[in-house]
Amino acid sequence: MQAGLVDLFRATVGTDPLVAGLVGGVVIAGLNLLGASLVFVWRDPSERALDGALGFAAGVMLAAAFTSLIIPGIEEYSGGDPLPTLFGVALGALFLDQADRFLPHAHYLLTGRRREDAAEPGETLPVSDERLAGVVLFVLAITLHNMPEGLAVGVGFGAAATDPGQLGGAVALMLAIGIQNVPEGLAVSVAAINAGLDRRFYAVVAGVRAGIVEIPLAILGAVAVTLVEPLLPYAMGFAAGAMLFVISDEIVPETHRRGYERVATLGLMAGTVVMLYLDISLAG
Repeated sequence: MQAGLVDLFRATVGTDPLVAGLVGGVVIAGLNLLGASLVFVWRDPSERALDGALGFAAGVMLAAAFTSLIIPGIEEYSGGDPLPTLFGVALGALFLDQADRFLPHAHYLLTGRRREDAAEPGETLPVSDERLAGVVLFVLAITLHNMPEGLAVGVGFGAAATDPGQLGGAVALMLAIGIQNVPEGLAVSVAAINAGLDRRFYAVVAGVRAGIVEIPLAILGAVAVTLVEPLLPYAMGFAAGAMLFVISDEIVPETHRRGYERVATLGLMAGTVVMLYLDISLAG
């Protein structure tokens, strides 16, 4: 069945990296929208459930960073030389670190607390202005953290264009990132509602935001690495490093803040198992 899924993707989408990257970006953005839209049917998820869902997303990303990006980058595209891929890992983490300096950490807004630092020293913002500022910063922060996901999927399909044997791994990565986008989309949707956004409005915003970021980056990642093939291990490392930074800097601290560390850890283990199963079953 797994091989049939890869064959179906190949028959339907073909091997053009631009088309494959586009399809991959649409899939993961669509699943992000699905997760954000769950607030219509699951109107008040508990903090325990959200921490477990975010832990699951972290587990998927953690396994994907190694099985679909770092290890193939070293073994398949660097001739066993780890330095290009590891340099990319360091560069990706550094990029996210520097970018975070210009945006608030997402977990500040996930808590639902008001941000006093949105105002100038000695100034108190009106509630409406403060809430709007929080929502805008929240959307920017989450958008920044979606970037590595789109890039990783695109790089995966770019690798498959240079080596058709990697298509199964690229499909597995697309499915895994898409699956983890569902609980992530739900979690950030709930946080945005806590920050003052209307449910219906944010569901639309979430879909547009994810599509604007993840789809073009998936296309860019796929096309760039096929045009400049020597960049492939660097690009795979960059995407992995950025994902690992998000896990450690944002998701894990957030899921361990409210007393549900065990639930979050079990969710992380479950996400890791799901990603490993997808990678092994589809990459063959």
